Amino acid sequence: MDTDPGVDDAMAILFGLRSPEVQIQALTTVFGNGGVARTTENALKILEVGGRGDIPVVPGAAKPLLHEYHGKGSTVHGADGLGNTNLPAAKGQPLNARAAEYIVQQVMGAPGEITLLAVGPLTNLALAVSLEPAIAHNVKQVVIMGGAVDHRGNASPLAEANIHNDAAAAKIVFHAGWPLTMLGLNVTHQTVMTTAYVEQLKTADTPVTNFICAISQFYLNAYRTRDGIDGFFVHDSSAMAYVVDPTLFQSQKVYVDVQVGDARANGQTMADWRNQWGQPPNVNVCTKVDANRFLKLYQSRIM
Repeated sequence: MDTDPGVDDAMAILFGLRSPEVQIQALTTVFGNGGVARTTENALKILEVGGRGDIPVVPGAAKPLLHEYHGKGSTVHGADGLGNTNLPAAKGQPLNARAAEYIVQQVMGAPGEITLLAVGPLTNLALAVSLEPAIAHNVKQVVIMGGAVDHRGNASPLAEANIHNDAAAAKIVFHAGWPLTMLGLNVTHQTVMTTAYVEQLKTADTPVTNFICAISQFYLNAYRTRDGIDGFFVHDSSAMAYVVDPTLFQSQKVYVDVQVGDARANGQTMADWRNQWGQPPNVNVCTKVDANRFLKLYQSRIM
């Protein structure tokens, strides 16, 4: 799992740890919701909360391929990336390795078995497939939370944050030739975890549910201020849900391209639904989710 924790990343990681359909082999980290040193530390903390401090954490890219990291994640996730909860330092340490090389080693060492789940900027995946293009034919599938098809963006009017953060990397990933499924804002905005839903999780009174409720308060306030909703959209956990149970979603294979470099449209994901560009489909785009069933599944696993 390639991640930039992040409140919603934390919720997705813990969801995966509680789901028998998924075996998280490692967390590779990337800049995004914080700098990579912060997201790496947060990954270690989250695994310890989930009782899986044995899972390796591998640091990755500190900045996008072509420009510097903007450092704006704190406005939604807090200065510490976990809702300003200021948890004690993690006990564990990251591996002395680099994410791109680690991804290549894992995929090539287990052909057809590894799912790459990416819920942050796609820099590590782009570096990995550039380092060894053969991983595209040896990975089981690639599932990403990113993009916005026929839908407004959040980092800009046209672009979703993960793609916008490194559009050049996203373009490489979208055209790498591997089985790629995209969960963009067009589907993640269909599920909302309300304040009442989060409070219901809290009634379980476990280390995991208490942690989720604590880190969610800043996140809830950010959405209340920015989007005017009583709750938050479920981004990264939607991607994890696809890996756990893809029957929750409807999807369609289509050609998708990524706009790179344009001052206003950078990071826009463009789907050619009518094949007007004459290109073969390269992305399985999720279009709908059974939100009620998804929320019940998440609750049953976390509580």
